[in-house]
Amino acid sequence: MRKLVLIMMMCLAALSSYSCAQSDEPVTQVSGKKILVAYFSWGGTTKRLAEEIASLTGGDLFSIETVTPYPTDYTPCTEVAKEELEKGIRPPLKDVVKNMDDYDIVFVGCPVWWHTAPMAIWSFLESKEYNLKGKIIVPFCTYAATYRDETLAKIVELTPDSEHLKGFGSTGSTSGAKGWLKEIGIIK
Repeated sequence: MRKLVLIMMMCLAALSSYSCAQSDEPVTQVSGKKILVAYFSWGGTTKRLAEEIASLTGGDLFSIETVTPYPTDYTPCTEVAKEELEKGIRPPLKDVVKNMDDYDIVFVGCPVWWHTAPMAIWSFLESKEYNLKGKIIVPFCTYAATYRDETLAKIVELTPDSEHLKGFGSTGSTSGAKGWLKEIGIIK
């Protein structure tokens, strides 16, 4: 079934490539699909990567923000993040995507906190506001040294009824994003 969907998306992309090539808009392989790039960022690194993904795909940006902001100093922030993880706290979010049903592909990104996705991501993906069933979820993350794979896997785990494309992790540079988006068939 996945192969059939991929073949159909490739055929649609081929049929629309002539008209897309005449435009300054990003040329996606999944023409006709609406893309959302949702991200949580504390220090700005994940935000820069999310903005690059949105720029390359033509997707809409959505910043995942908690009602109570995390401390701006590193150590107090890590203490709050660790407590949330250990206690399973899903922090309330400031806003929701009002038109989630309009999106076919949802990129979900975050930094690696305590070896996994921050609890704000859990709040976002577990929200009763959204039906992510059947949507294509594409995880991405930023990290200092390690636990990239565990963080990408957590985003997949939190969206069991969705389809998933290969995720991407970066230590801060956005330079690999374009190659990754080509590899997973989102852009040409």
